[in-house]
Amino acid sequence: MQDIQADSPGPMLRTVRCKAEVWQGSDSAQGVAGRIARVQPCHCRDQQIKAGRSWNLGGNMGKRGSIAVLLVCEVGAMAVWFASAVAAALIRRNAGDAPGAAWLTAAVQAGFVLGTAGSAALSLADRFDPRRLFALSALTAAAATGVLAVMPPAGTAQVLLRLLTGMCMAGVYPVGMRLAATWARPGAGGDLGLLVGLLVGALTLGSAGPHLLGAVPGLDWRGVYLASAALAAACGLGIGLCGLGPNHARAARVDLRRMAQAWRSRPLRLANLGYLGHMWELYAMWAWVGPFLLSSFTASGVAQPGARAEGAAFAAIAVGAAGAWGGGVLADRVGRTRVTAGAMLASAACALGIGWLHGGAPAAVVAVALVWGVVVIADSAQFSAGIAELADPASVGTLLTLQTCVGFALTLVSIGLVPVVVGWAGWAGAFTMLAAGPLLGAAAMLLLRADPASARLAGGRG
Repeated sequence: MQDIQADSPGPMLRTVRCKAEVWQGSDSAQGVAGRIARVQPCHCRDQQIKAGRSWNLGGNMGKRGSIAVLLVCEVGAMAVWFASAVAAALIRRNAGDAPGAAWLTAAVQAGFVLGTAGSAALSLADRFDPRRLFALSALTAAAATGVLAVMPPAGTAQVLLRLLTGMCMAGVYPVGMRLAATWARPGAGGDLGLLVGLLVGALTLGSAGPHLLGAVPGLDWRGVYLASAALAAACGLGIGLCGLGPNHARAARVDLRRMAQAWRSRPLRLANLGYLGHMWELYAMWAWVGPFLLSSFTASGVAQPGARAEGAAFAAIAVGAAGAWGGGVLADRVGRTRVTAGAMLASAACALGIGWLHGGAPAAVVAVALVWGVVVIADSAQFSAGIAELADPASVGTLLTLQTCVGFALTLVSIGLVPVVVGWAGWAGAFTMLAAGPLLGAAAMLLLRADPASARLAGGRG
């Protein structure tokens, strides 16, 4: 393959063989690598596109079509995760204290942590066609979920099947971000933040779904499992219509040193610390905003507090889709570190304030919850986008999976601590505890902004 020599001035210039091997290292703070990446021979790019679409059942589907397919398949495949909360609630409602029912949702989360850990260690997202990994994971999760519809509502076997489903989701969620990143436009006019933001926004809508479904009368838990399994299976097959973008690079073998980059590289370490601060708050907010609103509405004497709390919780989570999309657009224009730090500071302010409104005017409580729902997720996609820009392209899938693994493991702690703190310090104390995460995360992102490596983010915008 023909070598390409950069002809632009700079402190260091490297010889590159193809765009897939170019990454913006410390020698490209002014965008040298971006200029090199655009000077690639036609035969090289043709080979990349041909390889990237070798499993494309829909022909030469372009960027917009591929992203649209990815969004639909991502949300549909994740339905088996989203449905677990609804199914568990319906099982408790219809079967009472069925043994193991409380563990059904927790098992999916724990399985996801185990799955992402294994995927990162084996570099699965970087060594194999991500669409094949996505399809295999979605179809396995669909089978594990569909079997539950013909079993008793809860028990040890059911919990293990939910654990397997969570492990399979490790091949869907982070792999979807990997697929989106392959289509990102490089340089000052880049759109990586928007693409990943669209994906996170779609997943946010899916996460809000259980609150809406929970209000549907006559809904049966078996029907929930069957419907979500069918949807995941269809999306597992449909992902073959999605093409791979020109930014895809494949790792040749397992290299555990790729995982070490997450901590040894200061820019990656700061980006990951920012993400952990974000995750400390996000899923605990999503898990407990419903019970908080129910408690607040009951204390303030609202009629039918249960139904109203479910509706308000759905709105507070679903509105985050607009925050994720808007955050992506803004980050591509003004910089990832600015958007992430700003969003986390705003989110911390909401967490610090809303607990003190417990039992107060419902309109005020809902208003703060809606603002919180927007800002708590507005920064989420930008941590993934930052990893994609700071890391070696051949390690992006592994590092995104590792980031997701550690982040979700942390959510198990924060979600579990909320009711404990509520018991002795009330909702104000619990949400103040959550605010510590984004405050520390914002500090990490401001430190990253001061690092010279931030010039590799958002086309030089930091």
